[in-house]
Amino acid sequence: MDYQPRLRDHGLPHDPFKALVVPRPIGWISTVSPAGVVNLAPYSFFNAVADRPPMVMFAPSGPKDSQRNAEVTGEFVANLATWDLREQMNTTSATVGPEVSEADLAGLEMVPSRLVKPPRVAAAAAALECRWVKSVPLTTAAGEPMPGAIVIGEVVSIHIDDAVIVDGRIDLSARRAISRLGYMEYGVLDTVFSMQRPR
Repeated sequence: MDYQPRLRDHGLPHDPFKALVVPRPIGWISTVSPAGVVNLAPYSFFNAVADRPPMVMFAPSGPKDSQRNAEVTGEFVANLATWDLREQMNTTSATVGPEVSEADLAGLEMVPSRLVKPPRVAAAAAALECRWVKSVPLTTAAGEPMPGAIVIGEVVSIHIDDAVIVDGRIDLSARRAISRLGYMEYGVLDTVFSMQRPR
């Protein structure tokens, strides 16, 4: 089959695009509003984009509290979502007003970060403390503005649960990092293999 996304002429009951770009890691982004409210929301349009210095991005599909808070305060934290926290992560995806803390809704303990004001999820296997670098508004190829943006942050401090460090390497097999697939489906990282690059 072939189809054009703008025409939505795929003939399927649901748009297949997100089911084809998989798995997508989940950036569980914590921020603090100017009023001091802790915001926590999962983003499946998330990834690392550089390593010297390390940088990550998340891309809200429209104006969201996470983006506004990161831009105003200059800081955010990307927490790692794992199997044991899947229900809490899902709870924090609820659409609520900026005066509501999703962390409280999910009953999550938040603990202070080292270098930034937004707290991290205490039970997360890892958390990346970030300073906001820039937000890049999205446009179509024809230059038409879109409601989404790419929010980029430089990682300035990293927390890793000692339990996932095995023989000097990160081993998330026990915690099973979760990722977003298509529709309402998720996957877990539970099979790892190695391949050497050709010289």
